[in-house]
Amino acid sequence: MERLLIDLLLNFMSAEQLYDALDDPRMVAILIGAMVAVSGALLGTFLLLRHMALTSDAISHTVLLGIVVAFIVMVYGLDQEADISSPWLIVGAALSGVLTVYLTELIFRSGLVKEDAALGLAFPLLFAIAIILISRYADDIHLDEDTVMVGEIGVAWANANEHCFANCEEVVITPDHPKAETGRQCINCKPSGPYSPRDPEAIFKEICSNCGTYPASIAYTRGYIDTSPQIVLWPRAITTMGVITLVNALFVLLLYKELKLATFDAGLAAALGFRPGLLHYALMALVSVTAVGAFDAVGAVLVVAFFIVPAATAYLLTDRLWRMLVLSSFIGALAAYTGYDLARGDFLGIYNLDKLLVFLDKHVLDLGGNTTWNVHIASAMVMMTGFFFLLAWVVSPRYGLVSNTIRRMVQRRRFREQLLLMHIHNHENTENANRELALDTLHMHLNWSENHLKRMVARLRSRNLVRVQNNLVIMTDRGERLLQKIMQERISA
Repeated sequence: MERLLIDLLLNFMSAEQLYDALDDPRMVAILIGAMVAVSGALLGTFLLLRHMALTSDAISHTVLLGIVVAFIVMVYGLDQEADISSPWLIVGAALSGVLTVYLTELIFRSGLVKEDAALGLAFPLLFAIAIILISRYADDIHLDEDTVMVGEIGVAWANANEHCFANCEEVVITPDHPKAETGRQCINCKPSGPYSPRDPEAIFKEICSNCGTYPASIAYTRGYIDTSPQIVLWPRAITTMGVITLVNALFVLLLYKELKLATFDAGLAAALGFRPGLLHYALMALVSVTAVGAFDAVGAVLVVAFFIVPAATAYLLTDRLWRMLVLSSFIGALAAYTGYDLARGDFLGIYNLDKLLVFLDKHVLDLGGNTTWNVHIASAMVMMTGFFFLLAWVVSPRYGLVSNTIRRMVQRRRFREQLLLMHIHNHENTENANRELALDTLHMHLNWSENHLKRMVARLRSRNLVRVQNNLVIMTDRGERLLQKIMQERISA
């Protein structure tokens, strides 16, 4: 598969350009982070809409059980070398994710606890079993804590497979080769023998210190050949996350209608034969696989943010499912792009955080001169997802803090206007009109301040809804029509 992708890319660029691109830590980290974000957002959208946001957190922990079991099977059952890129890990993770969901539902269906409590019972149990298995049977297997928790996306470019496209022949160095480094070695000299190299009895043999077979890349590096091979180093994480992203995208694309119906009306989906239960477990299996695929990139814990935060951000911006899927993927990819620069102190290209640390060190906190912003890349990407969520929460056109505040202010103003119009309507042409509608005392009947009443009357007068006549606030014909319309709308509602 990697070879096919490289052949495709070579139609648009040279091997040297592709090598330079894939040898760039920044480009590779952003690409892998974007794929993690997109694959997580596609599934996280449905998790969020199904009110299962915390399930992704639980699965990100319990996949450790599947990984440990897979390692044990590989080492003790199949007599293979433990490899974190083995497909057995994917299988184990998928099964552990499904087991987590099944056990949660089994506890919940007992009727003794709520669903969130059932989840809190299931995933610590499975996670604890994983820890016990590691300490008892897999203590010698290398499971790096940083990889499991926060990943190491910054060095993902270095874990690469080598692909050669030209001048790839192996180089064989023999004693008669021009590049052979030959010499003589005493085979019966001290310390193993009784003689020294100067003794007449010393026996020598011809040796070659660099004879052997070398791949073209190593041979060129050591100067054994003059022609450079055309080599492309393809990071393994790109293949892993690329396949996972493609599978998740096809899952959502091909089963979009079924997923949509099962998410919003599982009963109707079952009645129509869409098998929502099977879709549910398939979704959970893909969540588990995605969490494992993110081990090398952002870790199994921080990947939770890429499942939920971009989807929650998109949820604030649209009410359409397909738009939510597109927006969440875009927001996640954008967070990966800007997060890499944030890890080096560049906030959206507009501010250098080193300046903030210098200010804090001088005037607020004693940072001991540590004024260089250099943080974990995956954590910075997650921080940017939080920033974009905060931005959407504040300025979202329909559900943002600002728009909701303005909407409530408008609603309060309309309510007070309607209350004033209703008060005028109820007391016009009555014997209490001079007392209830007098401009000087009207604020006391409504329990308003005098200044507030004056502002309300001025606003209604500017719209030709009321007029002041003989110091009485009287409703105009237009005000009467508006009030009748409001009353009819309330009756019909």
